[in-house]
Amino acid sequence: MTTAVCTSASAAAAPAGQALPLPRLRPGAGPLLYPSFSSYVQARQPVLLRTARSLTANPSDAEDLLQTALAKTYVAWERIEDHRALDGYVRRALLNTRTSQWRKRRVDEFVCDELPEPEPAPDAQQDPAERQALHDAMWRAIAKLPARQRAMVVLRYYEDLSEAQTAEVLGVSVGTVKSAVSRALGKLREDPELDLVR
Repeated sequence: MTTAVCTSASAAAAPAGQALPLPRLRPGAGPLLYPSFSSYVQARQPVLLRTARSLTANPSDAEDLLQTALAKTYVAWERIEDHRALDGYVRRALLNTRTSQWRKRRVDEFVCDELPEPEPAPDAQQDPAERQALHDAMWRAIAKLPARQRAMVVLRYYEDLSEAQTAEVLGVSVGTVKSAVSRALGKLREDPELDLVR
């Protein structure tokens, strides 16, 4: 079954600082057994949610993706020896979960010419900043990339991981990361929408 999803960078912009609840492990589950896990989630949630949003088409899917990754991390909490590497563990869980979703359900994503936007309040300023226009255009262009290239671009340039770290997170060689990122950047350079805002 193929589901068409209309994506937009503006749809991915949810209120900053909005806290997610801790993972829902099972109905009727008691309090969390690991206070250190709770502290970790509270401290690192904004960064991890940004990564999840970069991998999905909308904020709700990103929150669900992060919830699933955190639940997997919670289950493995006692087995994780180096808690300094938790971000890498959760990123890997995010990517593995998202990859499983791609394999289970094929989704055709396309950029719409116009999205239904709420009418702005009469006193709202109608002049958007050029930076926001470029930001939106860039996310629309990134959304057009194949899923694997998109993940690599997000990890390299939005999460600021090195090529070696990106390769490790994705389980591929550094050469694969270099060639895929190079192809992705070539596509972004040729995107006509980005020409309009340069």
